[in-house]
Amino acid sequence: MKKIVFACVHNAGRSQMAAAFFNARADPAKARGVSAGTDPAERIHAEVVGAMLEAGLDLSQARPQKLTLELASDADLLVTMGCGESCPFIPGLRVEDWALEDPKGKPIEHVRSIRDQIRALVLGLIERENLGRNDSD
Repeated sequence: MKKIVFACVHNAGRSQMAAAFFNARADPAKARGVSAGTDPAERIHAEVVGAMLEAGLDLSQARPQKLTLELASDADLLVTMGCGESCPFIPGLRVEDWALEDPKGKPIEHVRSIRDQIRALVLGLIERENLGRNDSD
């Protein structure tokens, strides 16, 4: 079972969307996604919750969590999204950086665009790493 950690600064937008898409589309027998932030917010951005509901995924109960070395130490891949220097370094851990704009405070149309970019990147990751479900999903 692979563990993919999606990380951004506040864990209130990009990384939450990425983990939600990943866990909805990846084969749960092959991998799971976890999201975290280097400086977690108190809650998920309202505009992100709304945009994800439109995509059929409910983040209303999700809570930001701190990205720690312990959380990432058993991961197979760390996908960063704008945490830059504050992202932890874990020897031997593959890191992939996705340059994505922070959706915080953006109009819903813009948040939808960021959401769709994240969905495409996640689907590409699942395909590239052969972590998809075996059905026609």
